[in-house]
Amino acid sequence: MNAQPDTTTAALIVAAGRGVRAGSGGLAKQYQLIGGRPVLIYCLEAFLDHPAIDSVQVVIGADDATQYGSLNPDREKLLPPVIGADTRQGSVLAGLTALAANQPPDRVLIHDAARPFASADLTTRVVNGLDDADAIVPTLPVTSTLKALDSEAKVTKTVPRDGLHTAETPQGFRFSTILAAQRKAASERRIFTDDAALAEWAGIPVVAVPGEIANVKLTSAADIAAADKRLASEAMLATGDIRVGAGYDVHAFGPGSEVMLGGVAIPHTHALIGHSDADVGLHALTDAVLGALADGDIGAHFPPSDARWKDVSSDRFLAEAARRVALRGGTIAHLDLTVIAEMPKIGPHRDAMRRRIAEICLIDIERVGVKATTSERLGFIGRGEGIAAHASATLRLPFRTNS
Repeated sequence: MNAQPDTTTAALIVAAGRGVRAGSGGLAKQYQLIGGRPVLIYCLEAFLDHPAIDSVQVVIGADDATQYGSLNPDREKLLPPVIGADTRQGSVLAGLTALAANQPPDRVLIHDAARPFASADLTTRVVNGLDDADAIVPTLPVTSTLKALDSEAKVTKTVPRDGLHTAETPQGFRFSTILAAQRKAASERRIFTDDAALAEWAGIPVVAVPGEIANVKLTSAADIAAADKRLASEAMLATGDIRVGAGYDVHAFGPGSEVMLGGVAIPHTHALIGHSDADVGLHALTDAVLGALADGDIGAHFPPSDARWKDVSSDRFLAEAARRVALRGGTIAHLDLTVIAEMPKIGPHRDAMRRRIAEICLIDIERVGVKATTSERLGFIGRGEGIAAHASATLRLPFRTNS
């Protein structure tokens, strides 16, 4: 990091637009979900986590306070949001004014909330560029042939692309310089497409640094869908260590009027006997998950010799195994349970068991399979003395490097 000592840098995120072209029933694009999270969250985290950024100011729409608050962005660097204007330029000025009213930073990076993929390296390049310039814009050279069209979509000429670049955000500025330029443009009612263009108009020399192809701006519904697909692909690649574990458990029948199975109480002439609630299905699943993690077994984590687990609900065991997957940065891709019993009949309760298992593990019900079979009246199961269960768990974990 080349930032000058004692120099403060703020990030200003412009998130007041409506983005109607992005669809989703009028929900502003910065609050639409990609990778299961709102677009704006990615922008916030990019600057809040960057060591060169001292504070983050967000400009939001007049009707978006509740939506923004639901993001729960409670971080020390984050300043209270301010309400934007009808235009992007007006919203930038509102954000700069709010920063000036507090403790004005030495520099400011202005970023569009519709660009969730700006990297830490890009932010660093922009910040470092301000050591020797008053204005920095990240750009990429134009590589496609450009055509000028008339109102009837007829090509009028081919535009030479030599020296042409596309501009991105974040764009960096000396704070006092861009604030003065923004105020001047507002007083003269001049509108520009980006902050670097406004700086050029104000006579501020603008220097370019390399941008990033991945730093796309989300404009349409297709852009949102593509960003979501991109994050899903990245998540799959990040958790490419696929593990499969197996579990088996058996419990005998004893006195009682219901059987706990797969987290569901099933009326029956007997109950299953065990130190906990003897849920043979959840026990097998717990062992399958722990086995895939190579993290011992249910007896190691919840020994029957420990009085704490006496008569406890077995959903706690499976939930703990799922929590351990999350702590490893992994996900449960699939759970499969096979119950082996003559009675009670599992079919009428299959979907209830799937729902309960999914709830315990915080996964979609489509990732849970439950099947049942009998032992054809052979062995202890065939004699109606108990129930057995086989389970498998498929996990996706991040690759670990040997240290």
